[in-house]
Amino acid sequence: MTRVLALTGVTGALGGRTAAQLATTAAGDDMALRLVVRDAGRAPRLPGAEVVELPGGYADGPGLTAALAGVHTLFLVSAAEAEDRLTQHLTAVDAAVAAGVRRVVYTSFLGAAPDATFTLARQHAATEQRLATSGMRWTALRNSMYADFVPFFATVEDGQVVIAAPAGDGAAGFVARDDCADVAAAVLRSDDPAADGRALDVTGPEALTLAEAAAVLGEVTARPVTYRPQTVEEAWATRRPSGHPDWEVEGWVTSYTAIAAGELARVSDVVPQLTGHPARPLAEVLRSHPEGRAHLRT
Repeated sequence: MTRVLALTGVTGALGGRTAAQLATTAAGDDMALRLVVRDAGRAPRLPGAEVVELPGGYADGPGLTAALAGVHTLFLVSAAEAEDRLTQHLTAVDAAVAAGVRRVVYTSFLGAAPDATFTLARQHAATEQRLATSGMRWTALRNSMYADFVPFFATVEDGQVVIAAPAGDGAAGFVARDDCADVAAAVLRSDDPAADGRALDVTGPEALTLAEAAAVLGEVTARPVTYRPQTVEEAWATRRPSGHPDWEVEGWVTSYTAIAAGELARVSDVVPQLTGHPARPLAEVLRSHPEGRAHLRT
């Protein structure tokens, strides 16, 4: 019997890469893909994939329930950062239950816990808890900080490239989004009950401090990059003038203090075990995705 896989987040980098991988083997794996998107015009063109437009996104519970009719597995990519993000996630889980979805694979975050330092990791923990009590099969992919984002930690100050953050001497197992997509595709393809009820830590091959990450970025860009530790107060003072709301600034700041607290230093073997290839190191990721470094060219 053909399994229907509903995929969300496919207009973004992670969801799009995962969908593209699944589309190459869907027929052979006896799967049918359904892409659930806000705007059908932005959906990737994948052979054999059905596109369902849902302008209201996860917030539209009844609409999502209808979009998931007949779906076996839902790839639930976490929503864009928003003040009501957790409410959106819980609505999406409840909609999946109402639609009769049998299995959910959810993109969570490393260290997700009710008392996590990183505020958004607490939201992921609450979403995982809703999945755990939903009656559906579920797997959480706890992705570490994206290696692809390291260039965006940096700013150019008087011609100097600086990563200023309250991360102390803590380290993070920065992971390539390509590897996260590979893991997601492998889990979705397999439908292995061994993954049910589990949270898988998806990390890079090593944990790096921000000073070490800055050195790698400097090597790749062929210009010096300096890490400057900040206090929490300094971090708020330098980010609040951006005009972003406090909940968003708090997310930025606590992502760094989670590094300082040692909560993101985990390194796992999930990538090689599930994909058959080693996790990509930071330097390889930065060289493969030069678009992330464009904002440092001044």
